[in-house]
Amino acid sequence: MGKKSFTGIPQYTLEQFRPVHRNKAASSSFGYNRIEKEKMIDGFELYSNEGLLRSIGPLKSEFYRISIHIKGTLDMQIGLEHFKHSPQTIAFTHINQVFAKSNISDDFLCYYLLLKKDFLRDIIAPSDIDDEFPFYNINGTPVFQLEKEELNTIVELVMKMNDELEKQETGMVKAIQMYVYLLLLQAKRSYERQGLKAGTNNGSTHSLTARFQKLVGIHYLSKRKVTDYADMLHVSANHLNRVVKESTGNTALDNIHEMLAQEAKSLLHNTGNTVAEIAYQLGFNDPASFNRFFKSVVKQTPLTYRQQHG
Repeated sequence: MGKKSFTGIPQYTLEQFRPVHRNKAASSSFGYNRIEKEKMIDGFELYSNEGLLRSIGPLKSEFYRISIHIKGTLDMQIGLEHFKHSPQTIAFTHINQVFAKSNISDDFLCYYLLLKKDFLRDIIAPSDIDDEFPFYNINGTPVFQLEKEELNTIVELVMKMNDELEKQETGMVKAIQMYVYLLLLQAKRSYERQGLKAGTNNGSTHSLTARFQKLVGIHYLSKRKVTDYADMLHVSANHLNRVVKESTGNTALDNIHEMLAQEAKSLLHNTGNTVAEIAYQLGFNDPASFNRFFKSVVKQTPLTYRQQHG
Protein backbone atom coordinates (compact mmCIF):
# COMPACT_ATOMS: atom_id res chain seq x y z
CA MET A 1 0.00 0.00 0.00
CA GLY A 2 1.39 3.42 -0.90
CA LYS A 3 3.99 1.74 -3.07
CA LYS A 4 4.87 3.17 -6.43
CA SER A 5 4.87 1.04 -9.55
CA PHE A 6 8.38 -0.37 -9.88
CA THR A 7 10.48 -2.78 -11.87
CA GLY A 8 11.65 -4.65 -8.81
CA ILE A 9 13.04 -3.08 -5.65
CA PRO A 10 10.32 -0.69 -4.39
CA GLN A 11 10.89 3.04 -4.66
CA TYR A 12 9.10 5.55 -2.42
CA THR A 13 8.47 9.26 -2.33
CA LEU A 14 8.73 11.05 1.00
CA GLU A 15 4.92 11.19 1.21
CA GLN A 16 4.64 7.42 0.75
CA PHE A 17 7.45 6.40 3.07
CA ARG A 18 5.99 6.72 6.58
CA PRO A 19 4.17 3.34 6.79
CA VAL A 20 7.25 1.63 5.35
CA HIS A 21 9.53 2.57 8.25
CA ARG A 22 7.22 3.50 11.15
CA ASN A 23 4.98 1.59 13.54
CA LYS A 24 1.56 3.26 13.56
CA ALA A 25 1.17 2.62 17.28
CA ALA A 26 4.35 4.48 18.27
CA SER A 27 3.65 6.97 21.07
CA SER A 28 6.70 9.22 20.72
CA SER A 29 5.94 12.92 20.24
CA PHE A 30 9.40 13.67 18.86
CA GLY A 31 9.65 15.26 15.42
CA TYR A 32 7.09 14.05 12.92
CA ASN A 33 5.87 11.00 14.79
CA ARG A 34 2.61 12.55 16.03
CA ILE A 35 2.66 15.94 14.31
CA GLU A 36 -0.55 17.40 12.92
CA LYS A 37 -0.69 17.55 9.13
CA GLU A 38 -0.97 21.36 9.04
CA LYS A 39 2.32 21.67 10.96
CA MET A 40 4.31 19.57 8.49
CA ILE A 41 7.00 21.17 6.35
CA ASP A 42 7.19 20.24 2.69
CA GLY A 43 10.29 18.22 1.89
CA PHE A 44 11.42 17.56 5.46
CA GLU A 45 10.77 14.96 8.16
CA LEU A 46 12.45 14.27 11.50
CA TYR A 47 12.17 11.19 13.75
CA SER A 48 13.73 9.36 16.64
CA ASN A 49 14.07 5.58 16.54
CA GLU A 50 10.99 5.13 18.77
CA GLY A 51 8.44 3.50 16.48
CA LEU A 52 11.03 2.47 13.89
CA LEU A 53 10.29 -0.93 12.35
CA ARG A 54 12.82 -3.64 13.21
CA SER A 55 13.70 -4.35 9.59
CA ILE A 56 13.49 -2.07 6.53
CA GLY A 57 14.12 -2.73 2.84
CA PRO A 58 15.72 -3.36 0.52
CA LEU A 59 14.13 -0.30 -1.08
CA LYS A 60 14.88 2.97 -2.82
CA SER A 61 13.81 6.46 -1.80
CA GLU A 62 13.35 9.66 -3.76
CA PHE A 63 14.93 11.70 -0.97
CA TYR A 64 18.09 11.97 1.12
CA ARG A 65 18.34 10.15 4.46
CA ILE A 66 20.58 11.08 7.38
CA SER A 67 20.82 8.91 10.51
CA ILE A 68 22.66 9.88 13.70
CA HIS A 69 23.47 6.86 15.83
CA ILE A 70 23.56 7.40 19.60
CA LYS A 71 23.37 3.95 21.18
CA GLY A 72 23.11 0.27 20.21
CA THR A 73 23.88 -1.43 16.89
CA LEU A 74 22.32 -2.33 13.56
CA ASP A 75 23.32 -3.72 10.17
CA MET A 76 22.91 -1.49 7.12
CA GLN A 77 23.38 -2.24 3.45
CA ILE A 78 23.72 0.49 0.82
CA GLY A 79 23.86 -1.10 -2.60
CA LEU A 80 26.60 -3.72 -2.33
CA GLU A 81 28.28 -2.14 0.70
CA HIS A 82 27.64 -3.53 4.18
CA PHE A 83 28.01 -1.47 7.35
CA LYS A 84 27.77 -2.26 11.05
CA HIS A 85 26.49 0.79 12.89
CA SER A 86 27.78 1.43 16.39
CA PRO A 87 27.39 4.47 18.69
CA GLN A 88 28.58 7.79 17.20
CA THR A 89 27.98 6.62 13.62
CA ILE A 90 26.47 9.02 11.09
CA ALA A 91 25.13 7.70 7.78
CA PHE A 92 24.00 9.37 4.57
CA THR A 93 21.86 7.70 1.90
CA HIS A 94 21.60 9.28 -1.55
CA ILE A 95 18.47 9.56 -3.65
CA ASN A 96 17.61 6.27 -5.43
CA GLN A 97 20.26 4.21 -3.64
CA VAL A 98 19.19 0.71 -2.64
CA PHE A 99 19.37 0.37 1.14
CA ALA A 100 18.23 -1.94 3.92
CA LYS A 101 18.43 -2.07 7.73
CA SER A 102 18.25 -5.14 9.95
CA ASN A 103 19.41 -6.65 13.26
CA ILE A 104 18.49 -3.54 15.25
CA SER A 105 19.54 -4.05 18.88
CA ASP A 106 17.10 -3.63 21.77
CA ASP A 107 19.03 -0.66 23.19
CA PHE A 108 19.14 1.14 19.84
CA LEU A 109 18.82 4.96 19.92
CA CYS A 110 19.11 7.26 16.93
CA TYR A 111 17.67 10.32 15.19
CA TYR A 112 17.09 10.53 11.47
CA LEU A 113 16.18 13.15 8.91
CA LEU A 114 14.49 12.71 5.53
CA LEU A 115 15.01 15.49 2.98
CA LYS A 116 13.79 16.14 -0.53
CA LYS A 117 16.56 17.24 -2.87
CA ASP A 118 15.29 20.82 -3.08
CA PHE A 119 14.64 21.34 0.64
CA LEU A 120 17.79 23.48 1.01
CA ARG A 121 17.28 25.33 -2.28
CA ASP A 122 17.31 28.75 -0.53
CA ILE A 123 20.78 27.97 0.86
CA ILE A 124 22.41 25.70 -1.70
CA ALA A 125 21.40 24.68 -5.23
CA PRO A 126 20.17 21.06 -5.34
CA SER A 127 22.66 20.31 -8.13
CA ASP A 128 25.55 21.38 -5.86
CA ILE A 129 24.81 19.12 -2.88
CA ASP A 130 26.81 16.12 -4.11
CA ASP A 131 29.90 18.26 -4.73
CA GLU A 132 29.58 20.35 -1.57
CA PHE A 133 29.20 17.39 0.78
CA PRO A 134 31.65 14.59 -0.07
CA PHE A 135 29.70 11.83 1.71
CA TYR A 136 27.02 12.25 -0.98
CA ASN A 137 29.59 12.08 -3.80
CA ILE A 138 30.14 8.86 -5.75
CA ASN A 139 33.75 8.89 -4.49
CA GLY A 140 32.74 9.48 -0.89
CA THR A 141 32.25 7.43 2.26
CA PRO A 142 28.56 7.47 3.29
CA VAL A 143 29.02 6.03 6.80
CA PHE A 144 31.63 7.19 9.32
CA GLN A 145 32.29 7.75 13.01
CA LEU A 146 32.03 11.05 14.88
CA GLU A 147 33.99 12.23 17.88
CA LYS A 148 31.86 12.62 21.01
CA GLU A 149 31.98 16.42 20.82
CA GLU A 150 30.99 16.34 17.13
CA LEU A 151 28.09 14.04 17.92
CA ASN A 152 26.91 16.35 20.70
CA THR A 153 26.98 19.34 18.35
CA ILE A 154 24.92 17.48 15.74
CA VAL A 155 22.41 16.20 18.30
CA GLU A 156 22.03 19.77 19.59
CA LEU A 157 21.11 20.88 16.06
CA VAL A 158 18.56 18.06 15.82
CA MET A 159 16.99 19.18 19.10
CA LYS A 160 16.76 22.74 17.79
CA MET A 161 14.89 21.44 14.73
CA ASN A 162 12.49 19.62 17.02
CA ASP A 163 11.97 22.77 19.12
CA GLU A 164 11.09 24.70 15.97
CA LEU A 165 8.52 22.07 15.01
CA GLU A 166 6.97 22.22 18.47
CA LYS A 167 6.84 26.01 18.76
CA GLN A 168 5.68 26.73 15.18
CA GLU A 169 6.94 30.32 15.33
CA THR A 170 7.71 32.87 12.62
CA GLY A 171 10.64 31.83 10.41
CA MET A 172 10.40 28.14 11.39
CA VAL A 173 11.06 26.75 7.91
CA LYS A 174 14.08 28.99 7.34
CA ALA A 175 15.46 28.14 10.78
CA ILE A 176 15.15 24.38 10.15
CA GLN A 177 16.78 24.75 6.74
CA MET A 178 19.70 26.53 8.39
CA TYR A 179 20.01 23.88 11.12
CA VAL A 180 20.02 21.12 8.49
CA TYR A 181 22.74 22.94 6.55
CA LEU A 182 24.77 23.41 9.72
CA LEU A 183 24.40 19.68 10.47
CA LEU A 184 25.73 18.82 7.01
CA LEU A 185 28.55 21.31 7.48
CA GLN A 186 29.48 19.83 10.86
CA ALA A 187 29.51 16.34 9.32
CA LYS A 188 31.70 17.64 6.47
CA ARG A 189 34.20 19.10 8.95
CA SER A 190 34.40 15.75 10.76
CA TYR A 191 34.78 13.97 7.42
CA GLU A 192 37.67 16.22 6.40
CA ARG A 193 39.27 16.11 9.86
CA GLN A 194 39.51 12.34 9.49
CA GLY A 195 41.13 12.62 6.07
CA LEU A 196 38.23 10.82 4.43
CA LYS A 197 38.00 13.36 1.62
CA ALA A 198 41.60 12.71 0.56
CA GLY A 199 41.27 9.00 1.10
CA THR A 200 38.24 8.57 -1.13
CA ASN A 201 39.91 10.25 -4.11
CA ASN A 202 43.08 8.23 -4.18
CA GLY A 203 43.78 5.14 -6.24
CA SER A 204 43.81 2.63 -3.40
CA THR A 205 42.32 -0.82 -3.76
CA HIS A 206 39.60 -0.05 -1.22
CA SER A 207 38.73 3.25 -2.89
CA LEU A 208 38.38 1.71 -6.35
CA THR A 209 36.24 -1.15 -5.04
CA ALA A 210 33.99 1.23 -3.09
CA ARG A 211 33.49 3.47 -6.12
CA PHE A 212 32.77 0.44 -8.30
CA GLN A 213 30.18 -0.89 -5.84
CA LYS A 214 28.47 2.50 -5.60
CA LEU A 215 28.22 2.68 -9.38
CA VAL A 216 26.83 -0.86 -9.57
CA GLY A 217 24.21 0.06 -6.96
CA ILE A 218 23.02 2.88 -9.23
CA HIS A 219 23.40 1.43 -12.74
CA TYR A 220 22.97 -2.35 -12.36
CA LEU A 221 19.75 -2.47 -14.37
CA SER A 222 21.20 -0.74 -17.42
CA LYS A 223 24.89 -1.68 -17.24
CA ARG A 224 25.68 -5.39 -16.86
CA LYS A 225 29.26 -5.63 -18.20
CA VAL A 226 32.48 -5.12 -16.26
CA THR A 227 33.76 -2.97 -19.13
CA ASP A 228 30.89 -0.51 -18.54
CA TYR A 229 32.17 0.22 -15.04
CA ALA A 230 35.84 0.08 -16.01
CA ASP A 231 35.16 2.83 -18.55
CA MET A 232 33.39 4.99 -15.95
CA LEU A 233 36.28 4.49 -13.51
CA HIS A 234 38.97 5.03 -16.19
CA VAL A 235 40.72 1.70 -15.57
CA SER A 236 41.02 -1.51 -17.58
CA ALA A 237 38.48 -4.26 -17.03
CA ASN A 238 41.25 -6.66 -16.02
CA HIS A 239 42.58 -4.24 -13.40
CA LEU A 240 39.10 -3.59 -12.01
CA ASN A 241 38.33 -7.28 -11.80
CA ARG A 242 41.62 -8.03 -10.05
CA VAL A 243 41.16 -5.25 -7.48
CA VAL A 244 37.54 -6.14 -6.72
CA LYS A 245 38.41 -9.83 -6.36
CA GLU A 246 41.23 -8.97 -3.93
CA SER A 247 38.93 -6.72 -1.87
CA THR A 248 35.70 -8.72 -1.81
CA GLY A 249 36.63 -12.30 -2.69
CA ASN A 250 34.24 -12.09 -5.63
CA THR A 251 34.78 -10.98 -9.20
CA ALA A 252 33.45 -7.68 -10.50
CA LEU A 253 30.85 -9.60 -12.50
CA ASP A 254 29.77 -11.45 -9.34
CA ASN A 255 29.11 -8.07 -7.72
CA ILE A 256 26.97 -6.94 -10.65
CA HIS A 257 25.06 -10.21 -10.55
CA GLU A 258 24.42 -9.84 -6.81
CA MET A 259 22.60 -6.53 -7.36
CA LEU A 260 20.65 -7.93 -10.29
CA ALA A 261 19.65 -10.91 -8.15
CA GLN A 262 18.35 -8.50 -5.47
CA GLU A 263 16.11 -6.95 -8.12
CA ALA A 264 14.93 -10.37 -9.28
CA LYS A 265 14.15 -11.46 -5.70
CA SER A 266 12.13 -8.31 -5.15
CA LEU A 267 10.12 -8.94 -8.30
CA LEU A 268 9.43 -12.51 -7.22
CA HIS A 269 8.41 -11.35 -3.75
CA ASN A 270 6.49 -8.15 -4.54
CA THR A 271 4.73 -8.84 -7.85
CA GLY A 272 2.52 -11.51 -9.33
CA ASN A 273 4.50 -11.60 -12.57
CA THR A 274 5.35 -15.03 -13.87
CA VAL A 275 8.98 -16.17 -13.87
CA ALA A 276 8.98 -15.82 -17.66
CA GLU A 277 7.66 -12.24 -17.45
CA ILE A 278 10.33 -11.35 -14.89
CA ALA A 279 13.00 -12.89 -17.09
CA TYR A 280 12.06 -10.69 -20.04
CA GLN A 281 11.52 -7.66 -17.80
CA LEU A 282 15.12 -7.96 -16.59
CA GLY A 283 16.45 -8.25 -20.12
CA PHE A 284 17.18 -11.98 -20.34
CA ASN A 285 16.80 -13.59 -23.75
CA ASP A 286 14.61 -16.39 -22.43
CA PRO A 287 13.32 -17.83 -19.11
CA ALA A 288 15.88 -20.63 -19.17
CA SER A 289 18.76 -18.14 -19.13
CA PHE A 290 17.16 -16.32 -16.20
CA ASN A 291 16.65 -19.58 -14.32
CA ARG A 292 20.32 -20.51 -14.77
CA PHE A 293 21.44 -17.03 -13.67
CA PHE A 294 19.19 -16.99 -10.59
CA LYS A 295 20.17 -20.47 -9.46
CA SER A 296 23.87 -19.71 -9.86
CA VAL A 297 23.60 -16.62 -7.60
CA VAL A 298 20.83 -17.50 -5.13
CA LYS A 299 21.43 -21.29 -5.09
CA GLN A 300 17.76 -22.09 -5.73
CA THR A 301 15.36 -21.70 -8.62
CA PRO A 302 13.14 -18.62 -8.96
CA LEU A 303 10.03 -20.74 -8.35
CA THR A 304 11.46 -22.26 -5.16
CA TYR A 305 12.47 -18.80 -3.93
CA ARG A 306 8.94 -17.45 -4.58
CA GLN A 307 7.35 -20.38 -2.78
CA GLN A 308 9.54 -19.78 0.29
CA HIS A 309 9.42 -15.97 0.31
CA GLY A 310 6.34 -14.98 -1.65
